[in-house]
This record gives sequence, C-alpha cells and structure tokens, in this order.
Amino acid sequence: MDFNTIRQLADADMQAVNALIQRRLHSDVVLINQLSHYIIGSGGKRLRPLLALLVARACGYQGDRHVDVAAIVEFIHTATLLHDDVVDESDMRRGKETANNVWGNQAAVLVGDFLYSRSFEMMVDVGSMRVMEILSTTTNVIAEGEVLQLLNCHDPDTSEERYMDVIHSKTAKLFEAACQLGAVLTGLSAEHEQAMAKYGMHLGTAFQLVDDVLDYTADAEEMGKNVGDDLAEGKPTLPLIIAIQRSDAATATILRSAIEQGGLDQIDAIMQAITDTKAIDYTLERAKGETESAIASLQCLPDSDYRQALESLAWFAINRSH
Repeated sequence: MDFNTIRQLADADMQAVNALIQRRLHSDVVLINQLSHYIIGSGGKRLRPLLALLVARACGYQGDRHVDVAAIVEFIHTATLLHDDVVDESDMRRGKETANNVWGNQAAVLVGDFLYSRSFEMMVDVGSMRVMEILSTTTNVIAEGEVLQLLNCHDPDTSEERYMDVIHSKTAKLFEAACQLGAVLTGLSAEHEQAMAKYGMHLGTAFQLVDDVLDYTADAEEMGKNVGDDLAEGKPTLPLIIAIQRSDAATATILRSAIEQGGLDQIDAIMQAITDTKAIDYTLERAKGETESAIASLQCLPDSDYRQALESLAWFAINRSH
C-alpha cells in the first residue's frame, strides 16, 4: 500500500481524531487558541496517531477509545515540537515559520505546557490506569531524551550507543506507546502488547535514522526545513558520528570542529567526508534493520488490511524523501 491508501483505510477514524483535536484545543485564552491551532494545523503526516488507530484495528478493537488515545499522542507530540523549536532556536518547520518565531519563546513554551496538561486531562477521560501508566511514563522518557540530546549537543565524542539512546527516548518512545496502546485497549495478552510496543520502537528508530539522512540529502523545500539544520546546531547525528570514526585525522578534526562550533562553514568538506566514508549507506542499513525488526513483530497479528498497512508504513519510513 502507498501512504495515501493507508490514510484512506483509516480515514473515518482519522476524521474523528481531527474533530476531537479541534474540540480539545479550545481555551478561553485567545493566544492559546491561535498558537495551538497554528502548530496543529501546520501539516505533518500525523503518523503517530495514525499508528495508534491502525494497531487498534489490526488487534481487532471495536470501540472508540482509540480515537482519544490517538489525539492524546498527537498532543504530546505537538508539545514536544513546540519545546524542541525553542531549545533548538529553530525558525522553520514543515515549510512554515515556527511558533516561537511568530509568537516568541515564552508563548511557545507555555502553550506546549498547555498541550501536555490537556493531554493528561484526556488520559483521565479514557478511564484506564494502564493507559495513564504507559503515557505518563512515555512523557517522562521523552523529557529524559531531550536532556540527553542537550548533553550530546556540541560533543564530538558522542558515541553511536549514546546517540541511539537519544533516539529511543526522544523519538521512538512515543511511536512505541502509540502502538502498544492499541493492544492495551483491545485487552490482548502481554505478549501481544509487547510485540506491538516493539513494532513501534523499531519503526520510530528507523524513522529518526532516515530523518538524520535527509538532513544531509533532502531537498530543503520538500523537507520543509533547512537542510543541514542538525549540523548547524552542533548535533552529532549518526551520519556524522560514523564519518568521524571512519575519516583520517585531518578530516576528523574538521568534523569534530563543526560539531563543537556549530554552523555550516565547512559544509562542502563535511559532505565530502560523509560521502567518502559511506556514512549515509551505514545509517540507511541500520534503518533497514530496524524496519525488518518492526515487521517481524507483526507476526502475532492475524492477516488483515490493517496489518498490511502497518507493514507498508514500516517500509514507508525508510523509503520516503521527506
């Protein structure tokens, strides 16, 4: 299935999610309405809520609480984006100005807090202690991942292992929760629940690794952000980490300096080093391995259009251009 076919499969559920998001975004504070609608309505694939819906259906869920869970996941994700853009001092996301660039850092941080707190109100409405446990733990792990990334920033000695820890906490954990909750809502066994969690974790990891590649290879307009942003911010993502490991001393010094200082002054030399060391190929191979592990985790599910959609999404994660 292509991505549009997958979206059509979940169209009715996704429309319900979008309607719920619009209702629960409402606040008597005008600035909250303006900023939250701006960021929620700024595009994006809505991949995390889509996963929550598809996994629930693939597990045989017949109720409607998956709509609530999907909306909660999107609120948490959006809150992290607002805070991320402030920390990274970003001015573009999805081809638009970031909220902090339009309204300022203070408003962006506080509306991110509003979205977090609203998501917890919605968790209570679901009425499941297990759902609350998973999502509250997830939110905490994401925060830890943000701090880990901050510690790695401008550190050229960041190892592959440390970087993967950041990916698992900061990005893949919310994928994991979105998928795990589909099995939880259905009341499936602990084995099924863990299999869906593993699917989400591997998929989220693959997704972030491909994002790392696209930061060096994508078309800026298509990507909706400035190519080289990670490098400009001094973030040692996997292609750069591998390039340092595989380069001669002189080239490694240039790469290390780029991470320490940030900026794109040596972009041509850096791109050449990434090409020469086949760091992009290495990163894509790691992403492919994660995708294969994700698909293997689906074997416990009965065959259905929803399971096929989940398999297709796993391949989409590594074959996309933006």
